[in-house]
Amino acid sequence: MTPIVIEPERLPLRVFAEKAYLDYSMYVVLDRALPHVEDGLKPVQRRIIYAMSELGLQSTAKHKKSARTVGDVLGKYHPHGDSACYEAMVTMAQPFNYRTPLVDGQGNWGSADDPKSFAAMRYTESRLTPYAQALLAELEQGTVQWAPNFDGTLEEPKLLPARLPNILVNGTTGIAVGMATDIPPHNIGELVKACIHLLKHPNASIDKLMEFVPGPDFPTGCEVISESAELLKLYQTGNGVVRTRARWEREDGGVNGLQIVITHLPHQVSGNKIQEQIAEQMRAKKLPLVEDLRDESDHENPCRLVIIPRSNRIDVDQLMAHLFATTDLEKSVRVNLNMIGLDGRPRVKNLREILGEWLAFRFTTVTRRLNHRLQKVNDRLHLLEGLLIAFLNLDEVIRIIRFEDEPRATLMRTFALSEIQTDYILDTRLRQLQRLEEMRIKGEQDELATEKAKLEELLGSDDALRKLISDELREDGKKYGDARRSPIVARAPAVAMSAEEILPAESITVVLSKAGWIRAGKGHELDPATLNYKSGDEYFAHTLGKTNQLLILLDDKGRAYTLSPRDLPSARSQGEPVTTKIDIQDGGKLIAMLMGTADEKLLLAGSDGYGFITKLGDMEGRNKAGKAVLNLEGVPLSPMRVLDTVTERIAIATAEGRLLVFPAAELPELVKGKGNKLVTLKGEDRILAACVLPAGRPLELLCGKRSLTLKAADLAAFIGSRASRGAPLPRGFQRVDSMSAEPAKA
Repeated sequence: MTPIVIEPERLPLRVFAEKAYLDYSMYVVLDRALPHVEDGLKPVQRRIIYAMSELGLQSTAKHKKSARTVGDVLGKYHPHGDSACYEAMVTMAQPFNYRTPLVDGQGNWGSADDPKSFAAMRYTESRLTPYAQALLAELEQGTVQWAPNFDGTLEEPKLLPARLPNILVNGTTGIAVGMATDIPPHNIGELVKACIHLLKHPNASIDKLMEFVPGPDFPTGCEVISESAELLKLYQTGNGVVRTRARWEREDGGVNGLQIVITHLPHQVSGNKIQEQIAEQMRAKKLPLVEDLRDESDHENPCRLVIIPRSNRIDVDQLMAHLFATTDLEKSVRVNLNMIGLDGRPRVKNLREILGEWLAFRFTTVTRRLNHRLQKVNDRLHLLEGLLIAFLNLDEVIRIIRFEDEPRATLMRTFALSEIQTDYILDTRLRQLQRLEEMRIKGEQDELATEKAKLEELLGSDDALRKLISDELREDGKKYGDARRSPIVARAPAVAMSAEEILPAESITVVLSKAGWIRAGKGHELDPATLNYKSGDEYFAHTLGKTNQLLILLDDKGRAYTLSPRDLPSARSQGEPVTTKIDIQDGGKLIAMLMGTADEKLLLAGSDGYGFITKLGDMEGRNKAGKAVLNLEGVPLSPMRVLDTVTERIAIATAEGRLLVFPAAELPELVKGKGNKLVTLKGEDRILAACVLPAGRPLELLCGKRSLTLKAADLAAFIGSRASRGAPLPRGFQRVDSMSAEPAKA
């Protein structure tokens, strides 16, 4: 015999890899990660529920070891890992994960603080919940298709005949290949009302359906704070975000007679994590408004987090708004209504499509159930008809059975019976051959005939079918539904308090050394000269201010850098290099350090004769690279504070020995730039010194070791308009080193 040689199939690696990956992707999408719109279940969930029903673990049965269920699921229907299967089972049993759990567990099934802390399956016991019957009740009534299991030895249902839209009741999450699903849970009663309305009005708008289903209903009872327009867009597109927020209340008690109690957390938020987030802010001294934090949760109060404010004068609403903004007490839940539809394809659907497809499935399921029952009734009537013939001709039937060689064929020929009727007559026990049996048969025939007429009426009228579905929905809604847990209260997103609002303002002195080391000390009494500097380093500049004010550093290239005074190291140390906090650009060198409020005004100028007035807040930069503020060709002068642009004047001294005094009002107020010409310079002339001169104050000039004071009468000779040259200074005072306004007399 010639051996058969099978040639291996040869494919380019690219073609083979592409096909293999696509096949795997479709398997993950259709048979693992995404739920079906019909019963709202993934395959592993469906197999767990079916296996438990086959084990007799109904809601009225005794609990059985979870390992037994997982073993049956893996051995009969789902040949995958036991840990993944058990974890899917645990999720369906956790009341903080599922709005209406499908599995009723005994033992440690995890907690809201740590959902993964459940005990091993050999320790826990489980059974189905009453709600699971809404998925299983019609399973044996010809309602669904069956398919062979993985080894072909058993059959399993392709879908469960859900009597309620479980796809929205409990929702689900899943990640497939190239797509994901995030379906939030909803309230059964609301869904039932929406379905009944859609049965009566098939073209109902999503706006109208949202009158019955206003939004998700989370098992933890948190607030849904999304605006109605946000929820409408979500249900119209199938994509969006639901903003949720913890619920809290004030209580009398605590150290200061007031405490805040958080009673409900957002969906899938751990109380332990909330405590860690708040405690971290307290450790970092960023939340001095809170005195203490403790967890008083117990069996009666599954969620009770207590926050003790530092004082009963604290604005509690403002404090909670800050915590909502900085912790998971306010959380956005992603929504992606992606599921496998009636056509067997995954797609993101809107609310009306989901309910419409589920109702179409329900319509098909009920039709199959009625047809299945009608077939059973017809079969029974057929048997009873033959049985009645046998009773009416009992003597002849007995004779044929006793004396005929082929009684089965003779009975069929004599009384025009079918094979099924004949077999049923032959299988009838002698004890049933009583006189009263004829009356029982006729009575059963009458009952079945009435039922048959009703079934045919239902199957012959779509309106009657819709009414039946509506009645069953209403009945199941009352049986399994409950009140909404998550109130819908539209609120604006929480905004965190600024550091200035949270932390008390303290006076500080910021010191900068020549080598660029920066530090800050409490109070204004600090003497920078007495501080300890590194070897070869010395004092360069300091500024006084408060911790809630801006700290601006200016370099010789005209760039401004912003630092937070609260983040500076203590003056007790030698500080830190300022370059660890800012990136000085283009080899620049710091020349000035300023502190103050955002609305304080400054004169920025350069030795090239140009300048402008700006606000300190306009110099604030948002990153370490700083912000270009002053464009210049020369060297920037030290910034000068301007208190009153109406009454104050600007004094400018140049290298040619000239002095110009002009009103500050003649300078523009800019955010950044080169500014306007301050004084006219010729040749290599430049500005040597400048100052802001308050009204009525003398001007003091320092020239080497000599000084000159110009009083109001003396200054008149130097007053001019902006951009003029000014007047020559007296002989011996033409080289001005610095000048300033003479202090006002007490």
